[in-house]
Amino acid sequence: MLSIRKNENRSQSFPRLFDDFLNRELFNWENSNFSSTSTTVPSINIKETDKNFEVEVAAPGLDKKDFNVTLDDNLLTISCTKSTTKEDKGENDTYTRREFSYQSFQRSFELPKNVADEDNINAHYENGLLRLSIPKKEETKQKEPKLIEIK
Repeated sequence: MLSIRKNENRSQSFPRLFDDFLNRELFNWENSNFSSTSTTVPSINIKETDKNFEVEVAAPGLDKKDFNVTLDDNLLTISCTKSTTKEDKGENDTYTRREFSYQSFQRSFELPKNVADEDNINAHYENGLLRLSIPKKEETKQKEPKLIEIK
């Protein structure tokens, strides 16, 4: 049995960190890292530069063939589906052990209209990181201010 002693200023001598931990729900499915189906959704970083949009998706344990990336008008959609099945049979078929898993996600992002150069988009998956480079059309790239000479 755990006893907690109070001191004169009415604060508990038991550290507040443990109190917060013990009062927390251990299975909080409302956490932002979980989807409505209680599966994890990979983190995605999007960065805009003068020349392009750079997208990084943290998705370890997948293969590049598992991904589907589309750009329809200005809607970028990144989706993934992976299923695996493993079956072990014992000697003389005395037992069978089957395991399977299925995971999928889909994320969509709206890019500014008529900005992406759709013909030159690059995608690369390595070491659990999917990287997209979406170049901007030449006419939409920010240009440096032109200095006008006063005569």
